[in-house]
Amino acid sequence: MRLPNEPDIPPQINIVPMIDVIFAVLTFFIMSSLFLTRSEGLPVNLPGAESSEVQEEQQLVVSISADGQLALNQEPADLSSIATRVEEAIATTTPAPLVVLNDDEDVNHGSVVTVMDRLRQIPGARLAIATQQP
Repeated sequence: MRLPNEPDIPPQINIVPMIDVIFAVLTFFIMSSLFLTRSEGLPVNLPGAESSEVQEEQQLVVSISADGQLALNQEPADLSSIATRVEEAIATTTPAPLVVLNDDEDVNHGSVVTVMDRLRQIPGARLAIATQQP
């Protein structure tokens, strides 16, 4: 008994599954990079350190108490007067003073964001948030 002749098909490498894997990996990296670069919040300029030298710089301390009352350098004030005094201090002092937000841990988050947003509108304002080590 004789077998029928089958036509010879040239050998091929099937790269479709490899392309699928490459696109899946590419999609993963694109999606993960989008989540890494998204920032939802206000940018904060933290003070930088120069080598090992300690530099004394003027600071303006804005305090927010647990009940939402504001103070600038331990003097009670409202937000507009704090903003005005910070603008004056930045205009008259070289280098510009660092504005440190010192708020109670029980203060409403919205109050802190409101103060930070208003102070960020001042040209040249540098903000930092005070914390304490446990």
